[in-house]
Amino acid sequence: METQLDYAAVRAAADRTAGAVRPAAVVPAAEGVWYALEYLQHTGSFKARGAHNFLAAHRAAGTLPAAGVTIASGGNAGLACAWAARAQDVPATVFLPANAPRVKVERLRGYGADVRLVGDRYAEALAACQEFAAASGALASHAYDHPLIAAGAGTLLDEMRDALPGLDAVVVAVGGGGLFAGVATAAREHGVRVIAAEPEHCRALNAALEAGRPVDVPVASVAADSLGATRVSADALAAARHDHVESVLVADADITAARRALWEEHRIVVEAGAATALAALRAAPTPPGKRIAVVLCGANTDPADLTAPAPGAA
Repeated sequence: METQLDYAAVRAAADRTAGAVRPAAVVPAAEGVWYALEYLQHTGSFKARGAHNFLAAHRAAGTLPAAGVTIASGGNAGLACAWAARAQDVPATVFLPANAPRVKVERLRGYGADVRLVGDRYAEALAACQEFAAASGALASHAYDHPLIAAGAGTLLDEMRDALPGLDAVVVAVGGGGLFAGVATAAREHGVRVIAAEPEHCRALNAALEAGRPVDVPVASVAADSLGATRVSADALAAARHDHVESVLVADADITAARRALWEEHRIVVEAGAATALAALRAAPTPPGKRIAVVLCGANTDPADLTAPAPGAA
């Protein structure tokens, strides 16, 4: 089915996801700053929004095959895909490298997914996924690079505006760009400024803006498990070219400090990727607005390192 990412697509996604996803909880954190607790979403991340929208749109169009959906992802996208497939009562076949952590494999199986372990690199799992889709007729999904996925993620922006009237800036972490593209598309409609935060060494969007096109980048960051896309989507680059968007790079040390601060100050446990958004705000020389929402986008992480003494502590 042909789709494009625009505000109408985000509104259509809101209709499809209503009642299926948890509305965003927005809570005050500091003067002028609120946290959007999207880590409380089904499957532990914002990815549930896009996954549900993707499958529900195909269901409505009559293009959701009996063979179900397939994806190569052991992270948040794979979990969301399996969850959404279960809700649509179709099979989900998820491909992972054979060395994927057992906890991820078991959680995927808990959502009813058929987990296929192939090779020892993501590229091998992806190739197997593509072969399976071609042979079985299963619908191939993507972690971030599809207008329906991005539009589903973009529903978060209007929910934040409903919860926080007068919102004038939102800070969001960027990996492949699905969440950012959807949020920025909706934000542009309402004149809301968007700060796109990336680790210094996972800078797919920043590099694309610099080059004028999506380019491959090396990936090496404490947040690489969730933000480590080697190339940003074309939709994300298009959204970032508008003057209401600012691209910001964040050091790993600042990301780690922001993640620990969320735990120590609020007892919030999030992934390093989610903490990247807060790190960008903490490092900003001046606040990007008077009413700022920081998206804490996922919490599929091991909290053990947060409860250990900080480096250098007595």
